[in-house]
Amino acid sequence: MTTLIRNATIVTMNDRLDVVEGTVAIAGGRILSVGAKPESSSAHVVNAGGAYLLPGFIQTHVHLCQTLFRSYADDMPLLEWLKRRIWPMEAAHSPDTLRAATRLAAAELLLSGTTTALTMETVHDTDVVFEALAEIGLRATVGKCMMDSDDNVPARLREQTQASIDESVALRKRWEGAADGRLRAAFAPRFAVSCSRELLEAVAALSARERVIVHTHASESRDEVEVVRRLSGGLSNLEYLAATGLVSERLCAAHCVWVSETEQALMAEHDVKVTHCPGSNLKLGSGIAPVVEMRKRGISVSLGADGAACNNRLDMFDEMRLAATLQGVRHAPGALTAKEALWMATREGARALGLEREVGSIEVGKRADLILVERDRPHLAPDTDPWSTLVYAARGTDVRMTMVDGEILVDGFELARQDRAAIVSEANHAARQLAQRAGIDFASGPLKVECPRTQP
Repeated sequence: MTTLIRNATIVTMNDRLDVVEGTVAIAGGRILSVGAKPESSSAHVVNAGGAYLLPGFIQTHVHLCQTLFRSYADDMPLLEWLKRRIWPMEAAHSPDTLRAATRLAAAELLLSGTTTALTMETVHDTDVVFEALAEIGLRATVGKCMMDSDDNVPARLREQTQASIDESVALRKRWEGAADGRLRAAFAPRFAVSCSRELLEAVAALSARERVIVHTHASESRDEVEVVRRLSGGLSNLEYLAATGLVSERLCAAHCVWVSETEQALMAEHDVKVTHCPGSNLKLGSGIAPVVEMRKRGISVSLGADGAACNNRLDMFDEMRLAATLQGVRHAPGALTAKEALWMATREGARALGLEREVGSIEVGKRADLILVERDRPHLAPDTDPWSTLVYAARGTDVRMTMVDGEILVDGFELARQDRAAIVSEANHAARQLAQRAGIDFASGPLKVECPRTQP
C-alpha cells in the first residue's frame, strides 16, 4: 500500500536545500514522489498539518550499551570516567541487560527523530544488540568493541587479539544485511590506548579487503593524546593510526577534538570521516573540536550524541544546536550556520556510513526514513525560518512521527509498535542488576533510569 504524507513543509536536504510544500508518496519502503499530490484509492494518508517533514537524523557515534549507565558516570574526565565507571559496567553486562539498554536507547533515538546510528557496543554478547535492533526497527551499523591491550580494563574486557578479530568477522557474517538491509556490521577497535598495533593492523587489512567501516575514538582528550604519544614512540593519534594502515575513507573517527593541522591535512587527504560529539565533549571537559577548520579542508564532519553515560541525552536537536553555537564561541556567530548543522545531522551522516544513495535526504528513490516535527509549539513561534527553528528552537519532544523504511515507528509522539512503559520498566530493573554486578557504589546517585518524555 502507498503511504501519502500530505500537507507537509518538506525540508528535502537535497543538493539545492529545497523547502517545498506538498506531499511525499512512499511505497515499498522508498520515496515515490516529492511535492506532487498523487491520487491513490488504496493509500494510507498521514496529514502533516503543515509540520516539517525531514529526513531522519543519522548519528555516527553512539554506544547503545551504555544507556543504562545514565547519571552514574558524571563529573569525571575521560580516562578516569572509563576506568571507574564505563569499563566496570560494560564488563558486568549480561545478555538481558544489554537487551534492555539497546531497547531503551533505540526508543529514545526514534522518539527524538534519529533513524540511523553507528554504534560501538561492548566486547561481549553483541548478537543481542543486533537482535533487539532487528525487532525495534532502527537502522544501524553495529561494531563489537575490540580491546586487547590495556591492563586497566576488567578481565572480561581483555581479549586475545585473534579471538577479537575472529568474533568481529563472525558477527559480520551473521548480521551484515539483516532485517532487509537495515543492519550492517563494522569493525570497532575502541581506541589506540586499548588496542595493540597487531590488532589495529589486522583490522586495517580486513577493512581494506572487505570494504568495511572502522569505527574508533581518536584525540578525544589531551590526556589520551599524551598516552598515545608514549605508546607509539612520539606519534600523534592520527599519525599512529595512519602508520597502522587505518587512515582511509572507511575510518569513522569519533571526537577529533585535539587534532593538529598536520593531522587535519592527513584526514583530508585520506577522506577520513569525523564524528563530532559536542555534548559529550563538553560534559567530559574534553574541549571543543575544530569543526570549522576541518570542514574548510573538505573533511566530512557528522554528528553523534555519544553514549547516555556522558551526554546524558541522545537527542540530535541538542547536538545540532551545540555544534553551531560552540563554533560561534571559537570564531564568530555564523561560523557554522544552522543550515550546515542540519546538513551534518543528515547528509554528512549518510556520507560517513556510505549510505548517501539510500538515506539523508528526501528524494525520489531513497529509503523512506522520515520524521515529522510539529510547528505549533510556543517555543517555536514565530516560525519564520525553518533552519533557525529546527536547529536553535526545536527539541526531540517535537517529533510527532518517525518512519524507517516506510514503516511508522513513532506515531502521535508515541512508539507505534513497542510498549514504552515496558521498555522503561525493563531498563530500571536491568540497571539495578547491572549496578550490583559491577560492584560500584551508586549511593550518591539514584538507581532509577528515566526515559525522556514523549510529549512536551
